[in-house]
Amino acid sequence: MGFADDHLIPLVDEGLGNSAYLVDLGDRRALAVDASRDLRALRTAAERRGLSVAYAADTHLHADFLTGALQLAADDGATVLASAAGHRAFPHRGLADGDEVDLGGLTLHALATPGHTDEHLSFLVLDGTRELGVFTGGSLIVGSAARTDLLGADRAEKLARAQYHSLRRLAQLPDATAVWPTHGAGSFCSAPPGAERTTTIGAQKQVNALLAAPDEDTFVRQLLGSLGSYPAYFDRLAEINRRGPAVIDAAAPLAPLSVAAVRELLGQGAQIVDVRPLPDFAAGHVPGAVSIPLRGQFATWLGWLLREDTPLVFVTAPGQDLAEPAWQALKIGYERLVGHLTMDAWTAGGGERETVDLVTADRIGGRPVLDVRQRSEWDAGHIPGAIGIELGELADRTQDVPAGAVVHCGHGERAMTAVSLLQRAGHHGLAVLTGGPDDWAKATGHPLQEGA
Repeated sequence: MGFADDHLIPLVDEGLGNSAYLVDLGDRRALAVDASRDLRALRTAAERRGLSVAYAADTHLHADFLTGALQLAADDGATVLASAAGHRAFPHRGLADGDEVDLGGLTLHALATPGHTDEHLSFLVLDGTRELGVFTGGSLIVGSAARTDLLGADRAEKLARAQYHSLRRLAQLPDATAVWPTHGAGSFCSAPPGAERTTTIGAQKQVNALLAAPDEDTFVRQLLGSLGSYPAYFDRLAEINRRGPAVIDAAAPLAPLSVAAVRELLGQGAQIVDVRPLPDFAAGHVPGAVSIPLRGQFATWLGWLLREDTPLVFVTAPGQDLAEPAWQALKIGYERLVGHLTMDAWTAGGGERETVDLVTADRIGGRPVLDVRQRSEWDAGHIPGAIGIELGELADRTQDVPAGAVVHCGHGERAMTAVSLLQRAGHHGLAVLTGGPDDWAKATGHPLQEGA
């Protein structure tokens, strides 16, 4: 068996589209790379092998999650490895281009690969002089390179040019070198869809369109032209990661709340987040609640739509894991988690209820249609005559939504979130399409419209 089979454990966060890695160093110690603050999967993997984390390496100042490196330092005594150019304000071993760390049999070699961020490092794993693989973070990823606009639109082109040179530097590694990126399909830090999370240098030379770009200007046009919107919380997490997120004892379970306590909290500015499945929210919910079903993408939409300083009350369904929304919130810096209640408790306490109609594609009739998917999804095919407003933009554009609209996304979850935002803004008589544009095309026999 090879190194990847024996020693490398990828830990995929499907919701954020990211991978962390745990490397078994063979002496009951481990290296963690790009671990998030939610360390549950990493802890399980380490305990299964009887490992203690000796090193916690971050390839860059992450914008999409809070680093778990400080937690690993506090809990396991791990040495934090990160770019010296990141000026992190907590104890760490600062690395520059060419620096090496002896892992005990293996060597970690730092490669400066700016582009996704200024201080970005890739970590090449060496067995003697043999290149086993490289942790590329947000530089070379499967089929593309990570976005370069997170430090501001005015920096995007300069960083894209840096990304060009970083990718070409990585492409000089032997073809057999494994590539272990952090960002993957589903991440708003990267563009292409696909199931593969890891690759090799040789494979990327064959299929990565950015590596095939004939010159720097073409590369920059291709990379910048592929960028869509990204969650609002990305703009604040890098600085928190530079300062260092707070170490936590554990995610406190969400405390049960009485209806009276919830009413008082709402009067003080708290926000209800309803994490129940779509049909449950449609059948009855607290007026003003925001629907964000508890699934992989929960953290993305929480961080996109709500302020991090807002006290949050969660409405949960019986049987839902109360630790899950807490960890999802904590990993993106939402700390004011007040507690939870059920709709049965709310109703029994005299609480009001609001509902949402669910309609199938054959029942839309002549009603206006609102499509809240991402721009790339819209371009690939949308219902003719529909209005397109991305969910992340909707709170600022509620006045553009016609009365009585049928709202849709790909399956229904984002559409229900959109309707909850519109109801909160005073819209009524809205409905959610159960399904997406493909269901409409099948039900009506009409083709979807493609393009911007």
